[in-house]
Amino acid sequence: MARAMLEYTKTVLNKVSFDTTLFCKEVQKALQRLLPYEIEELKIYILSLVQQNPELDQCLIYLKA
Repeated sequence: MARAMLEYTKTVLNKVSFDTTLFCKEVQKALQRLLPYEIEELKIYILSLVQQNPELDQCLIYLKA
């Protein structure tokens, strides 16, 4: 079940990666819903998205906390 939430989150983030504001909101929601080890996986995924879309780097501040 939890793994499904991580995969769903990745799908949503990929779909909203065109809009920085939406992306940041979804990152915040994901950090509230996911388990700690899933958040570590999500960080890796988000970093790969940021490499493709550098404008998303402002959302990295949410991952530092």
